[in-house]
Formats: sequence, structure tokens, C-alpha cells
Amino acid sequence: MGKELNFFGHIKKPDIRMLHDMDDVLYDTEWSRTAKNTELYYMYRDLYRNEKEHEAIRSQQLRYDITVIPPQMLGKEYVKTAGHYHPDVPGASVSYAELYQVLEGEANYLLQRMSEENVEDVVVVEAKAGDIVMVPPGYGHITINSSHKTLKMANWVCSEFSSMYDPIKEHSGAAYYLLGTGYVGNPQYTNIPPIRYLKPTDPSMLGLAKGEDMYDLVSDLSKLDFLKNPHLYSAMFSKLLANE
Repeated sequence: MGKELNFFGHIKKPDIRMLHDMDDVLYDTEWSRTAKNTELYYMYRDLYRNEKEHEAIRSQQLRYDITVIPPQMLGKEYVKTAGHYHPDVPGASVSYAELYQVLEGEANYLLQRMSEENVEDVVVVEAKAGDIVMVPPGYGHITINSSHKTLKMANWVCSEFSSMYDPIKEHSGAAYYLLGTGYVGNPQYTNIPPIRYLKPTDPSMLGLAKGEDMYDLVSDLSKLDFLKNPHLYSAMFSKLLANE
């Protein structure tokens, strides 16, 4: 595949995540020690259709990105993102949320919430093209491509913070790894709860029809206020986490 992305005529070059950028979070460390440092996935940040929309997005402190993850195995493990958490909103004891949509292919979104060193909750959302997945406050998250197709996904996120990668690295990955044989627990965590499987987010929560491109929210960015002010939307996030 070509590495440049054409987004409504804007040609964007990616930030590239290399294999050895991921050494600290992989299951199959024996394989990675001798593996060639290949390209794993491509991140295209701060996308927009035209300058008017770009200004509107920036004025609302938001950002729209696309990530492309070709299929492959990392030794025994399916290819995945590095994984990260979000910091708390200034003045609130609640972290920022994020919103994803699968544009092409399939994805497994693994979300986990921790209290000090204990994992309190692990959620997996299996999503296909058109599906939307909301990451609530407090949850670290990784995306896994366990299919034979290239995964292309978009995200809306507040632009006013930097993601936190160290909490995942310090535990050598998330609470579970997805291998060719299924999910296995990560021994770097203690007392891992079983995985809860949730459905993708109901798009009507965002005023969207099923399968509608969530970039279209650019026409009413107030619907993404929960990304900037998650502390005002606790009832919505509680409903989301009960959507089994």
C-alpha cells in the first residue's frame, strides 16, 4: 500500500510505528529480539476536508485522525497499537474520552481500567466497517487487527493533551494479549478480571445513522463536547459500559 493518504484532496504523510517501537509491549519477546525492524502501522493526524472545517475543528479543541494497520502476526500475537491512557481534564478528576470508527476491515478494541496496580475492568469491543466505539474516561486502550484485511480506522479526540504510553509499557502490554489461539492474560498484572464483551456504540447517541461517517459530525461539533468535558457526561458513559 502507498503510505500517503488522500483525504479530500489533502495528501498527508504518516507518522510510522515501527516494530521495535513496540518491543516493550509485545507477547512474543523471543521472536521480536531477532525480527527485522519493519513498519507496523501508519498514523495520519489532524485531517480536515477544507480550511473552514479545519478552523471549526481547531476552535473546538478537537482533532480528527486516521490510522491504517495492515494485517500481520508479531510472532504469536496479532498486530496491535502500542496502547495508551489519557490524562485527567484540568480541574477535574476525570480523564479524556476518545471516539473511534472502523472505516475498512475489522478491529478488536481492548479497554482496561485500573485502580493503582489492580485491573478493575477489561472490555473488548469487536467492530467492523461502519461501527463506532467510544472509549470512556479512565480506560487505557489498544486496537488489535486479528483479520486478514487492512484495518483503517478514524478517531475524534480532544487536541489539548498528550497520550500516556508508559502505563502500558510498564506492564509489558495490556492485561490480555490476543494470540492466534485466543486471548491470554498478561502475568505482569495481578488478579485480572475476565473479559467483558460489549457491543459497538449506538450511533444514535451521536445523532448518526448506522454506518454514517462520523467525520460528518464536523457540521455540529457540539455533539463531541463529551470529548472535552467528560465530567459532564457520567450518565452517558455508565450507560455505554452496561451495553453488553
